[in-house]
Amino acid sequence: MEREAGYIKRAKDLDVYRHAYGVSLDVHKATLVFPKNNTRWLTKCGDPARRSVPIWLKDLPNRPIPGPICAFISMAMGSCSEVETWISYAFDLGYITHAQRDEWLQSYVHIYGMLVNLRKKLK
Repeated sequence: MEREAGYIKRAKDLDVYRHAYGVSLDVHKATLVFPKNNTRWLTKCGDPARRSVPIWLKDLPNRPIPGPICAFISMAMGSCSEVETWISYAFDLGYITHAQRDEWLQSYVHIYGMLVNLRKKLK
């Protein structure tokens, strides 16, 4: 992680960003093939799942440490929890397999933990 005068220079250099980006890309690709007739699903689940954690983390550069940056990390943690709920919906509706659900949930639990640790380090 690059820091310059109390700022994170590049969010994409954070391990948590790279991990979250990869998982959210997988989720995004999967939601593209969900049934088109279920527009409520696409609005309620597909969009939040697609824009989840990396969206909050991309805003970290040029944020003072620790102040506002911890708020962005907290928002990313909330996004993790939201996506976990939508992953469960996707499984219960038969859109993803049991294995896919377990893999994604495990990934988001890991991302959440990484965010908790990052926030602790920055406080």
